[in-house]
Amino acid sequence: MRKTSTIYKTLIWDEEVSLAVLDSTALVNEAIRRHRLTPVAAAALGRTMSATAYLCSWLKDEKSLLSVTVAGDGVGGKICVSGDGKLHMRGFAENPSANLPPRADGKLDVGGFVGREGTLTVIRDDGSGIPYVGTSALVSGEIAEDFSAYFLTSEQRPTAIALGVKIGTDGKCLGAGGVFFQPLPGASEASISHIEKIIGDYAHVSTLIETVGAEGILSDIAAGCNIASRTVSYKCHCSRTAIRSLILSLGREEAESILREMGEIKVHCDYCNTDYEFGADEVHALFGGKDEGR
Repeated sequence: MRKTSTIYKTLIWDEEVSLAVLDSTALVNEAIRRHRLTPVAAAALGRTMSATAYLCSWLKDEKSLLSVTVAGDGVGGKICVSGDGKLHMRGFAENPSANLPPRADGKLDVGGFVGREGTLTVIRDDGSGIPYVGTSALVSGEIAEDFSAYFLTSEQRPTAIALGVKIGTDGKCLGAGGVFFQPLPGASEASISHIEKIIGDYAHVSTLIETVGAEGILSDIAAGCNIASRTVSYKCHCSRTAIRSLILSLGREEAESILREMGEIKVHCDYCNTDYEFGADEVHALFGGKDEGR
């Protein structure tokens, strides 16, 4: 079982096309572990995390942030994924235990989980104080087509995308990842036509990741090219220290009101499915002596 996820990027075909190949198997398995995802939920969230990691790989600063929300009308509810320039990713599906029978072709019904009516929204914050927000309508709920539509309509960058997540009988991910072709400005019609012809070869990208790995895919497309690689990991920004600051931001009166009603202050992070509990003594210490309990 792969312990790390990696994205590989290079330029191909006389440097007219940007190619990225992502093995996100470990990333998806961590999401499954944290959220106890059903197979179809793992496939939907895994595809979204893979595409979002690709978007994050273009961020110019490690402190830049990017988030994606897929809001469809399917049984899974919203899918939210966030990442940064370090390729630290986190995400969740609103209804992780939702399940659906396989489609007629035996594949997981990701489109049914996500829904076919709704929006895909990307928010990118590079620290300038004015975040970029782009939104496009869902095409199929299968995620790859939806991100392709987003790139075309919101960023005017046509991008061919293949995404996949393969789940074993034990509920773990056997292979997950994506292949991304993006023609650069001035790319020839021949290069664009070639992308259209071969993108279908990667419809089963999860099986390719499982069997030959991202390296095998690259050797088939980008032999002899200079390839850069970066690690992608599941890492949430929440911490007990951060939650202490959040409680302080409530103010003493509001915090004590919660204590009187609940007996404690409990904060849940949806992104990593972690609960933080603060008893009365710790909360009082926060406000009575801010250096205590930190």
